[in-house]
Parts: sequence; C-alpha cells; structure tokens
Amino acid sequence: MENKALTLSLMISMIFILLSCKNNGQEKKLSISSEEELYRPNFHFTPQKGWMNDPNGMFYYEGYYHLYFQHYPDDNVWGPMHWGHAISTDLVNWKEMPIALYPDSLGYIFSGSAIVDLNNTSGFGSADNPPIIAMFTYHDAKAEKEGKEFYQTQGLAYSLNQGLTWTKYANNPVIDNPGIRDFRDPKLLWDEKHKQWLMVLAAGDKAMFYSSENLKKWKLLSTFGENVGSHEGVWECPDFFPIKAENTQTVKWVLIQSVGSSGPNGGSATQYFVGDFDGKTFVLDEGFQNDLKSNKALWIDYGKDNYAGVTWSNIPDGRKLFIGWMSNWQYAKQVPTYAWRSSMTIPRELKLIQKGKSYRLNSLPIKELDEFVSNSIGRDNLSIQDETVIVDKTVIDLTKADIRFEIPQLKADVYTFILSNSKGEKIRFGLNNIENYFFIDRKNSGKIEFSEKFADSISKIPLEGRLRNLNVRILVDKTSVEIFYNQGEFVMTELFFPNAPFDAFTIKAKETEIKNLKINQLFFN
Repeated sequence: MENKALTLSLMISMIFILLSCKNNGQEKKLSISSEEELYRPNFHFTPQKGWMNDPNGMFYYEGYYHLYFQHYPDDNVWGPMHWGHAISTDLVNWKEMPIALYPDSLGYIFSGSAIVDLNNTSGFGSADNPPIIAMFTYHDAKAEKEGKEFYQTQGLAYSLNQGLTWTKYANNPVIDNPGIRDFRDPKLLWDEKHKQWLMVLAAGDKAMFYSSENLKKWKLLSTFGENVGSHEGVWECPDFFPIKAENTQTVKWVLIQSVGSSGPNGGSATQYFVGDFDGKTFVLDEGFQNDLKSNKALWIDYGKDNYAGVTWSNIPDGRKLFIGWMSNWQYAKQVPTYAWRSSMTIPRELKLIQKGKSYRLNSLPIKELDEFVSNSIGRDNLSIQDETVIVDKTVIDLTKADIRFEIPQLKADVYTFILSNSKGEKIRFGLNNIENYFFIDRKNSGKIEFSEKFADSISKIPLEGRLRNLNVRILVDKTSVEIFYNQGEFVMTELFFPNAPFDAFTIKAKETEIKNLKINQLFFN
C-alpha cells in the first residue's frame, strides 16, 4: 500500500509541474481582474477557469479525496460537458488536476459517480490493484438537436492509477435508453446487506433502481417517486445509502433527489426521502410519509444556492460526507465572474436524527475545518440591545470566518444577523420568532442586477411554531454564507457579490443574551 501511495504522490507532483507551466502562460493572457480576485472564494472549491456545475464521481482512496465535476473548460457558460477533477488530503485544500473525461462520439459526459471496486468484481483490475469504476450519462447532443427524444444512455470508465487517468469501457453504453427523455446521473454503491452493486438513476419524474454483479451488466429492480415529493421540476442527481440514526441501532435508507426548478425558495434545490430497502424496493418510512403530507417535500438546504449534492464513497470512518454545487440554474450563467463560474459548498457531514415518529437529515460542516483556525475571539455572555456590532475587520477578516453562538430563552422577536461593508451593502438573515420562519435577504447585498431572479424575494424556512432556543453556526467566504441552525436541523446557503468585502458582523434584536460566542479566523494554504 505504501508503494502505491508513493507512486500516486510522484504522479501528482509531475502533473502539478506541468499544470504550473501551463497556468503560468495562461495567467499573463487572462490577466485576472480585481473583480475576479474580489469574488474568488478563499475556502470553497472553484475551477481555475471555465464553467462548473454538479459534483460527480466522488470517492476516497489511499489518502486522497477525489472530486470530479461537470466542467466546460473553454467558456464560462454551460457547454459540452467534461469531467473536471480535483484532489485533497483534507477536504479543504483542493488541487485541480487535468480533465478526467472528455466527450466522445457517444456524447457529452454528464453527471455520474465512482466507486472503488475492492474485490475486482468488474475484472478491469486485479486483487493487488483494484480498479476505480466511474459510471456517467452520455448525452447525445446531436440526436437531441435532430429532435430525437431518447438521447441519454449510461457509460462506464475505469482507472487503474487511482483515478488520475481513465479508460472508457469498449462496450459502452452499458444501459441503453428505455424510452425516457430525462434518463441520467447514475449513482453507484455497494449494498453490503444484500451483497450486490446498486445504482440509482434519475428518470424524469422518478428514481430507477438497478443491480449488478460485475458493474457492467445491469438489471432493473424497481422505481420510486411517482406522485411523492416535489415534481415541479425534472428529477436529477440522485444518491442512495443506508445510515444509522444517531443514538440508536436503527438503520434507514436515504434517497437524495435534486429538482431542477421550483425549490422551496425558487429555482433548483435538493430534497430527500427516508425509508427502508429490502434489496429490491425502496419504501418510505411511515413517519416520514406523514411528514410529506404536510410539507410536500423536505429539503437538505432551504437557501437558493445548494444543488445537485451527493456523497463520497469509500470513506474509511463511515461518515456520510456531502457536497453540493453552490449556485442556482435561475442565474448561474449570469453571476458576475468571468474567468470562472461556480463554486462548491463546504463539504458537510450528514446525520440522521429521529424526530418524534419520523427522521430528518441534519448537516454540519466537516470536522476537518477546525484544523484551519489561526486565532479566535469569544465571549461567554454578551448582552444585545437593538443593533450591536459584534466584530469588524480590525479583529477578524470576515471573508474567511466561522461564527458560532447560542441564544437561549428566545422571545417573540425578530433576531437579525447582518454582514455589511463600508459602502452600505449588507446581507441580512436570521429568525423571525413572531411569524415563525428563518430568512435570508440579499436585496441590498451588492451586485444583483445581473438577474431578476437573484434577489427577487426573501428566502424563508417556515417553522411549525416559535423556537425556544437557537444554536447558530455561520461560515462566511468572500461571496457566500452557509448558515446552520440548531446543529444543522435547518440550513441555508446563499451567494452574494458585494462591491467591497463585507467587514462587519452585527446582531439586531430588542434585547437578548448571546451565549458561547466564538468567532474563528480561518486560514488556508
């Protein structure tokens, strides 16, 4: 194993040298503007140039986390899709690698997934060198342009050098289109209980489950989703996995299913379902099914900018680690960055929490982020009256900060948290504990005119009643805020594009006590 890890490190080093030479030539030609520097994130992955959307093919092996992604390297808008590639040893610092998969005669390379075939069931590798298997959707743009309906099929590729380079399977496609227009985004997993490979596909208004013994020949098992959850947009980018509910011995199965439009606050968003799987059929948990009757859909993130998220495979400690595309199809092609477009959310750990007779997915930033703290400020108790500045740029750089605090004994009041700058621009978010909802308001956050949909409304999470206590964690980067309330029970992620960095954080309420305030200054390589 040590020799394989060393070989991978040497190969990566050589690739980095080549990339550095290539990028040095490009930097002079691109002459990245001050606007690009103002908006390129400090600690969220974004490609050096070109377009990016859905995360793809994520796996862990031999010390490296791999992140592939939908990528068009030749322009800053969506185009012929490739798989871009980045690697990390810590899930925070990412190094962009050469493009992994290029379009070919069968079509563009749409979204998919990757697994480590440890037992070489596919036969592409060996016991000593297990292959990495990627499954993806071929999108035949020519057939689509000709007016044909069924232009998406599923392809396979394998890697024998730990995901650095790939060979496409000679007998692609491995699954032909059965007569479904939107038939895409295969997610692979090993079903340990039933000793089979599983794959879930998005198919228009439903998910389709397949099984295989060798990852090359697939059998349809069942479908799920007709008339369940949100169907106001096409289903995309599924994920499917077993997970043990916290503090119990109960194992449930979770289906994650993104929806292309009509999310809870407009545009694209990601819903989830909790149930049981018998090796063939996914059935909703009874309590969760009752929740859907009143909620219509339950969402991983209620902000406007977390879409198409899926989890890593082969994580050694068993965590369910998730990352999403931090944008929205309503305006992703218009956001005011030009050399590159789009970033990913911070990786998050998903946990299943029993709530009454049902189950909910909570999510929090990965624990690895705690390793990137350069200094902290804190107060055990802080009294707030009306509007109080908590921190400004003289103490903390708020373009890379992790803010945490609690508000016990909430009143019937509006608790507003504000990031602002010297130009009077601000993003406001918080809890309305009178009308019972969380909110984000970015109408005065800076550049918003690039899209009428970007700041056309205030994003909200409706609540069942008033909250008694509030736990808050806020990750702030140059152009994004990720907010985790009550240990990740309620999550909101949104972008902003101020004309100067936000450099002050303020809390506004009539009168309240802030407990356990801690603001971490983050640093990155």
